[in-house]
Amino acid sequence: MAAADLPDFEAYLSKIKTHSIEKTLLPLIKQISSLVSTRGDAAGGAAVQRVGAAVACAVERFVAVGETIADDNPDVRHSMVLACKEARSAGRAIERVCSGTDGAGMVSAARALLAAVTRVLLLADMVVVRQLLLAKDKVARSLDRLESVSNFAEFVRAFTEFGGSMVELARLTAERRADLRDERRRAQVAAARNVLERSTLMLLTSSKTCLRHPGSASARENRDTVFCQMRRAMDLIHYVVRDGLPGHEEQSQEVTYSRDKEQAAQWEAGTALGALRGLTTQVRAARARGGADGSRRRALAATLRALVERTHDFTDSAYTSHEHRQRILALAERIAYELERLVSVAVSLEEQGVSGTLAALESACAGATTAAGELERALIAAARHQARDLASLAEQARKIATDLAHIGNLRRKIASSCGERESERLHNIASQLHEQLDHIIEVCKLLRHIAMSETLQVSAKFAEINLRIYGPQVVTAARTLAAHPGSAAARENLDVFVDMWAWLLADAARLAKELLDLTDERPDKQQYSSLPRPGKHGTTSKPLKAVRLDSDEQAKIAKSGLEMKMMSSEMDAETEKWQGADENNDIVKRAKNMSSMAFAMYQFTKGEGRLNTTQDLFTQAEYFAEEANRLYKIVRQFSYQVPAGTAKKELLEHLDRVPTYVQQLQFTVKEPTVGRAATFSKVDNVIQETKHLMNVISKVVTTCFDCANKVPLPWEKSVGVKRHQSVAPYKLDFTGLSAGGAGASRTARDDEAGGGGGTDAKPGGSSSDTAM
Repeated sequence: MAAADLPDFEAYLSKIKTHSIEKTLLPLIKQISSLVSTRGDAAGGAAVQRVGAAVACAVERFVAVGETIADDNPDVRHSMVLACKEARSAGRAIERVCSGTDGAGMVSAARALLAAVTRVLLLADMVVVRQLLLAKDKVARSLDRLESVSNFAEFVRAFTEFGGSMVELARLTAERRADLRDERRRAQVAAARNVLERSTLMLLTSSKTCLRHPGSASARENRDTVFCQMRRAMDLIHYVVRDGLPGHEEQSQEVTYSRDKEQAAQWEAGTALGALRGLTTQVRAARARGGADGSRRRALAATLRALVERTHDFTDSAYTSHEHRQRILALAERIAYELERLVSVAVSLEEQGVSGTLAALESACAGATTAAGELERALIAAARHQARDLASLAEQARKIATDLAHIGNLRRKIASSCGERESERLHNIASQLHEQLDHIIEVCKLLRHIAMSETLQVSAKFAEINLRIYGPQVVTAARTLAAHPGSAAARENLDVFVDMWAWLLADAARLAKELLDLTDERPDKQQYSSLPRPGKHGTTSKPLKAVRLDSDEQAKIAKSGLEMKMMSSEMDAETEKWQGADENNDIVKRAKNMSSMAFAMYQFTKGEGRLNTTQDLFTQAEYFAEEANRLYKIVRQFSYQVPAGTAKKELLEHLDRVPTYVQQLQFTVKEPTVGRAATFSKVDNVIQETKHLMNVISKVVTTCFDCANKVPLPWEKSVGVKRHQSVAPYKLDFTGLSAGGAGASRTARDDEAGGGGGTDAKPGGSSSDTAM
């Protein structure tokens, strides 16, 4: 059957926001894809009939669980019953079609089944979201009660209730964060949880101080600021968990958070680096299309405006050096000039079709791309210049806050005649603190603009927000203590706000260090990440002629390159789980080296990076295979330490595939080529084979980590690997099905320790880290 007749699986997956639903749908998608693609070759066959019956049986079990969810949740009962009915009908249709000869009926039945199952899963996910929102609303009500108490007895009872509500919210948000697919959404939930965790103790001390000194405006300001920040954090949680739910667009006007569009825009603020790369992408698209129509020209103008606006954070900063400011302004003007040239040429091509302007278009695109690259480096240099001073700034600010903490003790000990002198000292220290705070906030703002990942962008944004809001409150708490030097509540409150200040400074310093390391342009020092020297590591008998790919050829392999980049990112994420193991574990070292080489090959597909010619790519791929072989030997030794069981069996299954892929990549690299077309075909094949090898290596590393978490290995004591517990609220077992029919009668492999069948779709999810 033609590929065009297959259901649009991407359309279904695009609706999915969580890993648990994705893992449930993928086995079904694979089996339906196999059924549809082989329908014409095996029509009416006994194997296909068995698979159809197995799919229908699995759907029936799944629907039974969905109906149980409907019985327990009246708010989704009607929609869930209808969706279960559709899924049951679609499952029976699949079974009937597998017994007949109607190929077109297979496609329509597959689409109906996927749509129905997806709807059931989304409705079940709404139950999970509703549980989380109910917990959030309970915390909000507790906050309202805390804010309105008038005596200590009532406060103690309200705070006890608030603590219990916060524990439940912590558990649910931890599970939801682990289940979200989107990196930015995960980072936003983590930031909100962080605010709630750190603000709880400040809420306690500021409320006690306000009750002890009801006439103190500074004590009330402390308390009101904490209440406001905690409510904003809960609004952000609401904003994230409601994103992408069915009917969210129609109901959004009824939700409080959606009315504050300025706050939502602040949460989703863009970066200068993102605008630069978006502009570069648009320019390359214009070059590939041979021009830009009216809509694309307007998009270019809008992106340029956004870029200029975001560079103002660099040029308007009082802490940006004159050289960096002038460099950024000059490059921004140059980009505007090159884009003006591009638009002018594009208009000429559209109106007159002058062939001679193609060279001018190429020149304008090249000029704009070069200027964008130089501006990116200039922005990173300006941010790095300020970030280097952040550690010393944070230390100075920490010392200033410590000085503030001693003011109350001094006021209590000295004579009343010295009170005016101490007030002046408090004013001077507060001025110094505000000056340091402004500088640190400026640095955080610039770091967000150069952040390479969405997680770092969100971290930088919330570091800036928390410093801006909680920083001045240290001075406010000090003023309360200065006004009431004998108050134990005011003393405790100041100590807690000083601790919060120290935490925020540590967060900013850690963020600066991470971004300095990521943007460091020092040459590769690891021998595995660098290109092999000629004659040292190569195994080809005759060197190939170095060839550069043109833009069309790069466009053809861009998709494969992007897939390789995604795998490289997945590998990086897996190695990051081995906390503290990078210096002690060869598995992590080899995996990081392979990830670095794969990323360099991805850059080659974009015409960037240190691999300039096809020969560079082939040499890198050859060494990539050698590194995979070394990793294979290390993991093989590692597997001897793992006790027999499911974990070891899965590890060996993945590991045994590595030599095959290594050999295939080595054979592809050594294959001789003659001519440009053959060379391009070899490039494509090398990237494909590297991608396949990278995929299996990623699975090996993941399984190694699982083994290290499940068994007490000797090296774990010294490394200190953190254990994780997966969150999988939904399970639908289609993994036992096979297009050949052999797996139709097999039971599902248990994905969770102690699990049974694959039909448990209860929306509660497994327990996760509940400590906030």
